Amino acid sequence: MRLPDYVTGLFLTGLGGLSFYGGSLLPPVPGQQVGPNVFPVVVGAGLMICGVMIALGIGRKFEDEAEADLAAIEGGAAAPEETRPLYRLRVLLPPGLILFYVLAVERIGFIATAAVLIFVSSLALGARLKLAIPLAILAPVVVHLLFYKLLRVPLTAGLIPMPW
Repeated sequence: MRLPDYVTGLFLTGLGGLSFYGGSLLPPVPGQQVGPNVFPVVVGAGLMICGVMIALGIGRKFEDEAEADLAAIEGGAAAPEETRPLYRLRVLLPPGLILFYVLAVERIGFIATAAVLIFVSSLALGARLKLAIPLAILAPVVVHLLFYKLLRVPLTAGLIPMPW
């Protein structure tokens, strides 16, 4: 069953609104500008923006052009993805990656664990190595910097300690 974009967009907008509202109810931490309310408010605002864009169909033109280009290149003779071996096992990837994170983060640290997670996720979602490798190198560093400097949450140093 496939839902129309406006339905999923409105669902994301509502979910973002709930997150925003719930985060705004959290009490601030005395003496700090950034408290526990910031993360759910930012995530909620982002979800609401993305949900509205999906509901309005913004960016749909790019998807249609990409599908037309792909069909022209493949000649329409490509087999559906569902017929590939192990395709259905992809559903086990998110829980497997979470389990890997829980088991590995204390031993090898956040940067190395997050790099593996991002690399494997990128490849599973169809990214090429030219994108997956730089993303796996840069994204964990940016996330670590945000958690350490903005949220003041220390993450496990492990094998690759950060200079800050």
